[in-house]
Amino acid sequence: MGRITARKRVVRVRVDADRDEEATSARADVLAVEEPLEIRIGGEPLTVTMRTPGHDVELAAGYLVAEGVITREGQFASAIHCGGPGAPGRIIETGRLSLTPTSVEGNTYNVLDVTLAPGTPLPETLTSRRTYTSSACGVCGAASIDQVARTSAFDVSADPVPVDAVRVAGFPEQLRAHQDVFDKTGGLHAAGLFDAVTGEMLVVREDVGRHNAVDKVIGWAALAGRLPLTGTVLQVSGRASFELVQKAAMAGIPILAAVSAPSSLAVELAETSGLTLIGFVRGSTMNVYARPDRVRVGVAAPV
Repeated sequence: MGRITARKRVVRVRVDADRDEEATSARADVLAVEEPLEIRIGGEPLTVTMRTPGHDVELAAGYLVAEGVITREGQFASAIHCGGPGAPGRIIETGRLSLTPTSVEGNTYNVLDVTLAPGTPLPETLTSRRTYTSSACGVCGAASIDQVARTSAFDVSADPVPVDAVRVAGFPEQLRAHQDVFDKTGGLHAAGLFDAVTGEMLVVREDVGRHNAVDKVIGWAALAGRLPLTGTVLQVSGRASFELVQKAAMAGIPILAAVSAPSSLAVELAETSGLTLIGFVRGSTMNVYARPDRVRVGVAAPV
């Protein structure tokens, strides 16, 4: 795995307007690392995404769930980090990790080759288009909305799970408490998966990209055989975009909550798919933009 953080020297400027004074000092600052990850399927390039190194296999698995390739346990057979000729590679199989010699040299762990189980259809994008994905946009490179709109194998509209508003109000604070790298850098997004009924935090992942953090969460679930993610809430640290609603729906997550605003297209997709979309979860308030029937109010805070 590559570095998650990096140290750089910066010049810190302090301005005291009251005293009309300014001062500078040199100091070390900790930055969140952003590096490219090329995802391959059977040796064929599929996409390149800018991400924070770590949990790359989950990232790839989550991406394939969002693409509609993986819908059940066992379809993701294995993955290997690879590079140029001569150094050891690392093969990761579902539930197992082993080191094997391969012909890679100077492995930066920025190329991940995935093997799908026999009978698993290849992604359409492998033949129709190869994409570049920035850390800010998970659907960059698509020519039209039709290319990114996906039909989920799971019907989130049929999931009747309720969630207490008081629990939702507490999810951002729980998420923030587990953002270890954010504490050091102030530069990462986070996504967390919660049990809607008990409020238990199931998993948290951080990344420079919002969609990457979500892919890592969903990939964790896919590799653990937990799809579809019925009865869960996906809490994100930023805004709720179209792509995040789509990723939640593709994984069977019925409720998506964000600390910031949703986009208009995110709300439309949530309404169409029957997903509960909650925005501006801050303190004791929140806005429910779609499927408010799942959000229970007037329930006492859990003890």
